[in-house]
Amino acid sequence: MWNIPNKIRLAEIPKLYETENTTLKDKLIHLHFFIAGCDWYIAEYDGEDLFWGFAILNNDYEMAEWGYISFSELKALKLNSWLEVDCEIEEAWEVRKASEIEQIRKAQGWADSELSKHRHKKAANSDLQAGFA
Repeated sequence: MWNIPNKIRLAEIPKLYETENTTLKDKLIHLHFFIAGCDWYIAEYDGEDLFWGFAILNNDYEMAEWGYISFSELKALKLNSWLEVDCEIEEAWEVRKASEIEQIRKAQGWADSELSKHRHKKAANSDLQAGFA
């Protein structure tokens, strides 16, 4: 595996079931693993080997789903005996809500208008806070 997340980065991910009362749209996605047309978005971690998150395999958005993902299996996965799974580095990946990730929105059928509303609300709050500074 390329860019294996370090212990500090893994420790920042909520434990399994810690966010079970959070809506899927509001789940924070802490890591993004990818290879070819496959993506795994990580929301929770048991601290050992088991992640919970969203998987899109072979760009099949219709069959994409939330579920458990084995860290050891991701690390062992290779295509053509040489191409390995990669993890986006911290400088390239910003922790954000699932509803803010285009591929998850597309697979879940969440409208882009929801993201626009969120961005507009966020910008309005920033403008309001700037007015008090």
